[in-house]
Amino acid sequence: MRIQKKGWVMSLVLVMTLILTACGGAKPAASSAPSTGPSETPAATPAATPAATPAATQAPTASKIKVGMVTDVGGVNDNSFNQSAWEGLQAFDKDNTKYLQSASDSDYVPNLTQFAKQKTDLTWGIGFMMADAVKQVADQNPDLKFGIIDGEVDAKNVASVLFKENEGSYLVGVVAGLMTKSNKIGFVGGAEIPVITRFEVGFVAGVKAVKPDATVKVVYTGKFDSPSDGKSTAASMYGDGIDIIFHAAGSTGDGVFNEAKERKKKDPNVWVIGVDKDQSKTFGDEITLTSMMKRVDEAVKKISADAAAGKFEGKKIELGLKDNGVGLPEKNPNVPAEVLAKVKEYQDKIVKGEITVPETK
Repeated sequence: MRIQKKGWVMSLVLVMTLILTACGGAKPAASSAPSTGPSETPAATPAATPAATPAATQAPTASKIKVGMVTDVGGVNDNSFNQSAWEGLQAFDKDNTKYLQSASDSDYVPNLTQFAKQKTDLTWGIGFMMADAVKQVADQNPDLKFGIIDGEVDAKNVASVLFKENEGSYLVGVVAGLMTKSNKIGFVGGAEIPVITRFEVGFVAGVKAVKPDATVKVVYTGKFDSPSDGKSTAASMYGDGIDIIFHAAGSTGDGVFNEAKERKKKDPNVWVIGVDKDQSKTFGDEITLTSMMKRVDEAVKKISADAAAGKFEGKKIELGLKDNGVGLPEKNPNVPAEVLAKVKEYQDKIVKGEITVPETK
């Protein structure tokens, strides 16, 4: 009898084990459905076994987090750095990223605060002018993580990403200097702030390195969100005989392209050098000579992935030519091979420290 009772108990234990195992296996199946708020239930992630969560192999991060982005006044569709940042977040995770658009600088703190109230794991502020707002909201929410592009915030919970725009701009300056027909070149900036000044001085230095007698006219419109101002400025420059314009003006630069497109019908030598993205993909190869790419998308994507994997660091990160943070697009159909060879020559000298590109006037 004792042996039979023992066997019955063991059978009961085996049955209960099977029941509990089946119940435990059902929980991961439910979590494989798309979630609108993954960071609200962080305890669910450790409960799943690797075999029970095939969706984990498809995710670009080690664990799901909510990421927010606050644009500068140029807007998310500025064909420039705001758009590049958003594309980086979309590449990171389309389902768990959101953005809020700023119509003016008075929107910075409210937009950042809105994400903080939602307990967003990582919130990005895009643009130099957001530094004070990011600092304020980050200090008020030390348990949350923040990132800023083009600004530096001294806080343990903020990753500050800066770029050596002057280095990449030097290279497109070399292109402009070697390819101008009129010996007159233009630069159109948005607001005259340090980050845009780096574009200007690097560009002028590159032009002068290969064409010392060329003139470079510099105009700041004071706006990043006014295509009409960009168009009128470009019209004046092209009217004065300038044949190549490099812009660093957000969506104001769209107007430069629009003016160039109209003039191209009569003057084949009219060109625009794009900024931040390969702008030939937006405006076409017929008017885009090349672009000074600033890889905001890659920086945003990498730091967001680091945050998801528990590797976030609140520190300053500076990306230049040696880091592949700036440079020309992979394809430049309008730039002759001999010009590209010269660009490569100057790039190598900058990376090796043989040339120091100026950052300020």
